Amino acid sequence: MLDLVLQALQTLFDPANFAYLILGVLLGLMIGVFPGLGGIAGLSLLLPFLYGMDEVPALATLIGLVAVIPTSATFTSVLMGIPGSSSSQATVLDGFALAKKGQASRALAAAFSSSLLGGLFGAIILTFFVQIARPMILLFGSAELFMLAIFGLSMVGSLSGKSLVKGIVACGFGLLIGSIGAAPGTGEYRMIFGVDYLYDGLPLVVIALSIFAFPEISELFRKDTAIAEGAELGKGGWLPGVKDLIQHKWLALRCAGIGTIVGAIPGMGGSVVDWIAYGHVVQTTKDKSQFGKGDIRGVIAPESANNAKEGGALMPTLLFGIPGSGSMAVFLGGMVLIGIEAGPSMITTDIDLTYTIIWSLAIANVLGAGLSLFLAGPISKLTRIKFSLLAPFMIMVISFAAFQATKDMADLWMLLIFGLIGTFMKRFGWSRPAFLIGFVLATQAESYLNMSVQFYGWKMFLRPGVLIILVLSLISVYYSRKGTVDENAELMAKVRDKRTGSLLPQMSFAIAVLAYVLIAIYDGFQQSFLGGVFPLFIAFGILPFAFWLVWIFYREQTGNAAVFDAEQAAEAGTFKAPWYEPILWITGLYVLSMLIGFIPAIIVFFISFFTLKAKTGWLKTAVLTASGVILLMAFGYFLNLEFPQGVLFN
Repeated sequence: MLDLVLQALQTLFDPANFAYLILGVLLGLMIGVFPGLGGIAGLSLLLPFLYGMDEVPALATLIGLVAVIPTSATFTSVLMGIPGSSSSQATVLDGFALAKKGQASRALAAAFSSSLLGGLFGAIILTFFVQIARPMILLFGSAELFMLAIFGLSMVGSLSGKSLVKGIVACGFGLLIGSIGAAPGTGEYRMIFGVDYLYDGLPLVVIALSIFAFPEISELFRKDTAIAEGAELGKGGWLPGVKDLIQHKWLALRCAGIGTIVGAIPGMGGSVVDWIAYGHVVQTTKDKSQFGKGDIRGVIAPESANNAKEGGALMPTLLFGIPGSGSMAVFLGGMVLIGIEAGPSMITTDIDLTYTIIWSLAIANVLGAGLSLFLAGPISKLTRIKFSLLAPFMIMVISFAAFQATKDMADLWMLLIFGLIGTFMKRFGWSRPAFLIGFVLATQAESYLNMSVQFYGWKMFLRPGVLIILVLSLISVYYSRKGTVDENAELMAKVRDKRTGSLLPQMSFAIAVLAYVLIAIYDGFQQSFLGGVFPLFIAFGILPFAFWLVWIFYREQTGNAAVFDAEQAAEAGTFKAPWYEPILWITGLYVLSMLIGFIPAIIVFFISFFTLKAKTGWLKTAVLTASGVILLMAFGYFLNLEFPQGVLFN
């Protein structure tokens, strides 16, 4: 075995093969920095170039790209509050909070060093378990996979913030939104309201950008200050972040283990692993008061897990051709293109290629983390720039990224609609992580539930694996709330002292959510049993909590933690523009894009914004506008991406 391992390393360090690995790493860094693309898009762009390539350089390029994307995706998650990929969503909570405190370089360094540790851990586990992982993974049937989805939902208690009731309703709301489109078991269309775009459901990229990036951009837009609130970026460059990892090394190793295990389970993948790791660190910490406000452990946990999951995801992919995630599905297609068949041969006749993949994974993580650490300090200085100069670029980026989801103009309108929902959730203290976990797990949970009911009946709940995961889920819920105090007491006192406005906006939002729950119930009764059982189960489950929230607001119980308005609690003068102003600017951009196309609309948007809002001179406006358009066209050209086309010039 040792001879094979060393031979694979020697093969990889051949100058030509190593150059392809570096190429994959650089491509991964570029794609990861751009929000919303992720491993699936990156690998898909590489597939046409694999024809005619030898096995080792092709694999090195593919692994270099897929290993580094979770690392580089951290840049936008920390610096701008924009999830760089589906596996870097949880990092936004504390990473962006640290950036706003002027500690961006510390957060980035902790993230990248944690990513390095997690990536190497995943590669090591893959090395040792490549021979024995097959029977372990086969133990997971549809019933166990359903319970794993429930285990992911059990993290809601940890991520509910100031109100568990709001967290439960937000999670259920996310599950119902995730149920839009074709039912997994029957193909029946649910809650599409006659809109063709909804037939395939809502894309994760659009929802993630809407719920996290959009509200942060809107808030910074209204404050019109730099992202970083601290006076300095922090002394010591990236060194404090590395020290944080050393201090919390056991936490990082635990979360890397979680990432490897979750990554190895087909169908779970990167969309949920960071939330499970984040929920774990919140549950196992006595002092939870700083999570979501800038706790470095909230960066280390998800970042160590999301890189480790790549090693785990390669287990089922290589051993018996079952992709551990969406990116692994594309990776599997790349293996077919170069003539490699996943399965038992990967641990027999092609074992040398397996070890080449493992070495590529380990070395790519080292290169990616090293380059990212080198860039962390200079790039973190972006947080010191006044936001009125950054806003057009950030709006351009999230809009362009959202459009790549389905290449439909409706992507942008959904970004706007759910961005408005995310803005209200942030302002009124609804848990956005709980909503996103529900959305991500909806399809998987329903698919596994349908299969389990058909295969095992309701005896599925008596299977040993199901019982074990059920117990773990109950423990998760218990520890997530144990010892929790009302961290919002001080804020609530401030609200009571200063509140002069009405609770009508909060109650209206709660009523809107309640109305959607009732619509889901009506729609569920129009479906067959398998088509309607899941949304009906969810809707009836959260219905009493939704009614309770509306009742709370109606009675104006300001002492209840469910009554919270971030804007009312903020100091006077924090916001320099009304809540609807960023909505109007973005709506104008999308209307123009629909009429004349995205690039001409961006030119008009940039000139108007810098002239009217940022009050910059004509020369500066011209330079910034040209920079934005060149950046946009460069991404479109080199990554072969599309722009929204206008109806007037199409």
